[in-house]
Order: sequence, then C-alpha cells, then structure tokens
Amino acid sequence: MTVGTVDETLAVRQIWSALGLPGIIDVHTHFMPKSVLDKVWSYFDSAGPLVGRTWPITYRTNESRRIHTLRRFGVRGFTALVYPHKPHMAAWLNQWAARFARSVPDCLKTATFYPEPEAGGYVEAAIRDGAQVFKAHVQVGRYDPNDPLLDDVWGAIHDAGVPVVIHCGSGPVPGQHTGPEPIRRLMRRFPQLRLIIAHMGMPEYTEFLDICERSAQVHLDTTMVFTSFVEEVMPFPRSQQPRLQQLRERILFGSDFPNIPYHYLEAMQALTRLRGIDDDWLRAVFYHNAADLFYPPDNAAHSR
Repeated sequence: MTVGTVDETLAVRQIWSALGLPGIIDVHTHFMPKSVLDKVWSYFDSAGPLVGRTWPITYRTNESRRIHTLRRFGVRGFTALVYPHKPHMAAWLNQWAARFARSVPDCLKTATFYPEPEAGGYVEAAIRDGAQVFKAHVQVGRYDPNDPLLDDVWGAIHDAGVPVVIHCGSGPVPGQHTGPEPIRRLMRRFPQLRLIIAHMGMPEYTEFLDICERSAQVHLDTTMVFTSFVEEVMPFPRSQQPRLQQLRERILFGSDFPNIPYHYLEAMQALTRLRGIDDDWLRAVFYHNAADLFYPPDNAAHSR
C-alpha cells in the first residue's frame, strides 16, 4: 500500500466508522518548526544513538500535506508535540506551537518545557494562553523530571490540570533518567498530575501499568505499541494484556505521526487485533477517552 493513497485513507476510515465513531483523536503527533523537524528527520535517518536502529520516516511530506493527511484519515483532534533538547529552546517552541494551533484549530494547543531558571515563567504564560497539553521528553532532554528547576513547572501544571504527554520509558534506547522510578517519585510529590505515559512506558510496560492503576490521573498512550516494528524488539507481555481491558478508560490512541516507520493504518490495526479487546474498548481508546480528557465542555463537536 502506498502512503496516503485512497486505499489507505478508506481503510483507516473504515475502522472508526464501523465502530460508530465520528473520527479519531490522536494524542501523539508531531508538528514542529521546519528547521527543527528537518534535524529530527536527519537524526532518524542516521539511526542515531537515541534511535538505535534503522527508522525510515513514512510521512515525510510538507506541513500542509501532513495536516491534510490526518484530516483525510478522519483525525478530528491531534497534537503538535514539540520538545527541546537544550536550554533556551522551549519558550521559542511554545511561541511557534501557539501560532500553529491558532492557524490549525483541530490541533490541541501544545507547549513544552526544559529544566532552566525561566521555565516556571514561560509555562505559566503558556497556561494563561490556553495550553491544552504539554510535552516532556526525558530521553531526548536527558533530564530528571524531579530536577528542582522544574518544581514551579510541575506545580503550575498540577494546579491547572493540564495533561502532559511524557516520554519516560526506556525505549527505544534507555536514558540516564528514563524508567518508572523517577515517575513514581514525581507522582508522590504531585499526586494529581495528569500524565500521559507515551508508548505505554515501553519497554517497562508492567511497571507503568502499575503506576496507572495506582494514580487516578495517569493515562497511557498506545504510540507504536503492538506494531510489528516494536514487537520485534520490545514486545508487550501477553500476561499483561488483561490489564488493558481493566484500564480501558485511561488508554489513549497515539501514532507518532509523521515519524513512524510504517503506515498509520498499522497503528490502528494493531489495536483491533489484540486478544480480549472488544468494540467498546476500541471506541474508548480511539476517541472517547481523549474527548473526555481534552474536550469535556465541547459536547457538540465531540459528543458520544
């Protein structure tokens, strides 16, 4: 199947329409300034140490084409997950993401942060400006989420109740501060943080399922999990699959579009083929859970 063809579009739309859904909400997509995204793609092309393997970019098209592709698939809400890898970068990314969301209304207003003295100030400014989701990338940023420079950041986000998509698992390659223990410490300090654990905490799936069960505000996104690309090297344990049904209200669909080495369709099909999963679970994960989290007052546009 050729990327973005009519066949792929129809196949994607068939999945959600057969479930009686109005579309999909994808909580894990990336839109960035072109200069930044070009460097990200170059890093993937080189199979850099944070990637660890050959990783072709399937949806390597211009920004308008990528937006159009998501809309054709029926994605009604998505994110612009920007993230810094060094100081003095996050505030600029937030400004870009705010402009992007104003011009692309189906994109959630996205922001990010980095452990630096000014972080509390620009995070509070982003919240005042209507940020709907933050992105934290512990692996790429190489920082401890409990760094004291982030105390004001977590405090502001905690009080505002804004969800944070956080890459904190040790996949695809472990980092100095990845893994479940830093998140356990963070949740003890800020027990009502609305964390969305990217990639379901890959490969520490069991430990992050435990955190999700114990913390009522913690969610998991399905990004890349269960696809053949990930199952080859970091398979989800079959023994843990029954827990997916138990946590159905706190699992959200994510794709990592456009930076995935396979078709968007596969990310969806991988979920539909799970054992012990029913249509109600799929409806919750593909749409309703994210609608409840991000659009609770918007009953007209995101109704059941």
